[in-house]
Amino acid sequence: MSNSPRASTLPFQTDFSASELTLRRRQFLAELEGGLAVLASAPEVPGYDPIRQDNDFYYLTGIEGSHAYLTLDVQSGRGVLYLPPHDPKHEKSDGPTLCHEDGDAVRVRTGIDEVRPLSRLVADLTGLVGTLWLAHAPAENIRQCQDTLRHWQRRIAADPLDARPSREAHLRDRITALSPGVLVRDFSPALHRQRLQKSPAELTLMRHAATLTALACIEAMKASRPGVFEYQLGAVADYVFLAAGARSAGYRPIIATGANIWMMHYWRNNTALRAGDLVLFDYAPDFRYYTSDIGRMWPVNGTYSPLQRELYGFVLEHHNLLLSLIRPHVTKAQVLAEAAEKLRPVVEARSWSKPVYRTAALRLLESPRPLSHGVGMPVHESAAWYDRPMSPGLVFALDPELVVPEEELYIRVEDTVVVTEDGCENLTAGCPREIDEVEALLRASVADCSGLIQHLPPIAFV
Repeated sequence: MSNSPRASTLPFQTDFSASELTLRRRQFLAELEGGLAVLASAPEVPGYDPIRQDNDFYYLTGIEGSHAYLTLDVQSGRGVLYLPPHDPKHEKSDGPTLCHEDGDAVRVRTGIDEVRPLSRLVADLTGLVGTLWLAHAPAENIRQCQDTLRHWQRRIAADPLDARPSREAHLRDRITALSPGVLVRDFSPALHRQRLQKSPAELTLMRHAATLTALACIEAMKASRPGVFEYQLGAVADYVFLAAGARSAGYRPIIATGANIWMMHYWRNNTALRAGDLVLFDYAPDFRYYTSDIGRMWPVNGTYSPLQRELYGFVLEHHNLLLSLIRPHVTKAQVLAEAAEKLRPVVEARSWSKPVYRTAALRLLESPRPLSHGVGMPVHESAAWYDRPMSPGLVFALDPELVVPEEELYIRVEDTVVVTEDGCENLTAGCPREIDEVEALLRASVADCSGLIQHLPPIAFV
């Protein structure tokens, strides 16, 4: 069927070759010890939203169909993909959907050895012995990452009228009922560790996602005026993302002004901008299953105040120094220690407007947070790289944060970077962060009224 007219209409991704997907599965299995690994795809989406595949399943298969399963024999490396049957009625309205009758085309595009009908899955999983590898970590889907999913699971577990098991736990219970003699083990740590190292094809997507992130942030800067609401800056960003081909956003928008900035993951976005305040923008797209991360802070009235220059300027100084020190074959702790050694005398010698600001700056130099979470398919990836030497292809957020609890002040500058052979590449560098550059952009947008929402009537948040 791979040469049939239907094969040319099937919904296959084109970003990753069958050879790359096959290599990913081989690398994954090399981290396991015998037995059988089983992965489930995302289920059908209720309502009218299109399916977005779960990250782990997409990473190993490139398949976007729902209610599919993948089994991988750890010893032989043989993979079997189980797909639902052809549904002509559904396809008549929604278009072609992958089914087990498309096996030839699926094997060519994925490199998977065999495609079987979903109806065979229960029989094939009955009476297994030995080790069974399953995901214990919750599946990541749109705008989700492990920390948000764990929070969601804790809230459900604490609800006395809910407390339902996770889909992963349900899958474990179903398979172990079919094969009570298996030893269940968790493959999630190994796969999430593998996903930290990006291939050239992945980096191509991440550069594009980062470009959209920077463009969206620039447009939000241009749209900033007293009286504009935080959510309107998010709408500007959404326009940039969707117009450039992104599916949606990689996470909910963190767009905060004034006192809202103190809430580090503030999301309500219902406050009007005021002259004299800063705006914090942290928002990125979901572009072909990959996202980015950024943090920019700018003055609503277009000019940083002396205090804003003092604090934002120091965080920027720390950020730029770290950019110059990130390189392969050294650990996160080494880079942070080198930066602290260079900046500590500067902090001590500088004339700060208040002692608490000097204290906050010194505290930042001791913090492990500036070299932050991995970035990839979700905005927060595994922390498994923290204690290991960095290697080319590692992508993470560079995010120094100055916290002054005495005054509830929070200042940050964030970029997404990838470690290269001789240093690092700043993927989100397209959005200005230097004080003079930001102020120049803001002045120009006021002069030419170039912001996307400048001609909208005032709209109050309801």
